[in-house]
Amino acid sequence: MIQIGIIGGSGYTGGELIRLLIHHPAATINFVYSRTKAGAPLYSAHEDLLGTTKLCFTDHVNPKVDLVFLCLGHGHSKDFLEKNPFAETTKIIDLSTDFRAQANASFLGKTFVYGLPEKNKSVIENAAYIANPGCFATALQLALLPLAKAQKLRHPVHINGTTGSTGAGIIPGDSTHNSWRNNNLSWYKAFNHQHLGEVREQLSSEGADNGVATKAELPPFYFIPNRGAFSRGIFATLYTEYEGDIESAKALYESYYQGAPYTHLSEFPIDLKQVTNTNQCHLHLHKHEDQLLITVAIDNLLKGASGQAVQNMNLIFGWEETLGLQLKANRF
Repeated sequence: MIQIGIIGGSGYTGGELIRLLIHHPAATINFVYSRTKAGAPLYSAHEDLLGTTKLCFTDHVNPKVDLVFLCLGHGHSKDFLEKNPFAETTKIIDLSTDFRAQANASFLGKTFVYGLPEKNKSVIENAAYIANPGCFATALQLALLPLAKAQKLRHPVHINGTTGSTGAGIIPGDSTHNSWRNNNLSWYKAFNHQHLGEVREQLSSEGADNGVATKAELPPFYFIPNRGAFSRGIFATLYTEYEGDIESAKALYESYYQGAPYTHLSEFPIDLKQVTNTNQCHLHLHKHEDQLLITVAIDNLLKGASGQAVQNMNLIFGWEETLGLQLKANRF
């Protein structure tokens, strides 16, 4: 059993990691770090854990654990690692934006690999440091990677995506607390969402011409994110001009995701509830005149964060990719 540390365990992603790792057959939680809840039982923040574990939050770090998950706010992982060095043998999976961009991937002698298994599985398997993708970034990349690989992203992509309230973090804000969000709908960060940078960088590298070019030119992406009146999940629709019939598009997606345990193309229109509380990504394709409509659904806290982080941990240690991730959808 490997020993795991969790930094920032009182938030949504930290809570989901705890729930997954408590039952993981090859890992055990060594400590859960929290500056605000040190000494309190884990169920003081995650009430459903009452009776499941007797672990308490701590403000002490064990620098010799086998792997540490960083579940800190964006911009805080670098500061934490500077002040809290870990052993050379400790693997790190960071769930913030700090190391996702190629320009920020090297830090304190460590090189972070972008942790999207459907794209970078073989690289992740040989990595020690992982930058876990963002939630919207995961959904949009999985919707577009097959087109990028086939160099068929040639026309503007129009995107509309709705995310649950947990995507904004656990601290309530003016537009995130329940009484404002309930029975409500609004857009935010139109055309300028922070995940677009990593999406474009990864799609560009995937569309490079067989190693001759390091990056492919991409068309404009017009992305409108929305705040949904639900707690978890991302449901997005993307459309772009596609030169080919629907069967050729399906063949691209089926080929690209062959062997991927969590990303699947549906013959029928999809909905959000079929993926919530799972590590699944479900896709659907529809052709209208010259436009290809791609629908994608993921759970923002699992495939978009903690579930994908555990998937990356499994790959790093050479285990089955699905280990500890046999989860049940909240269908009804």
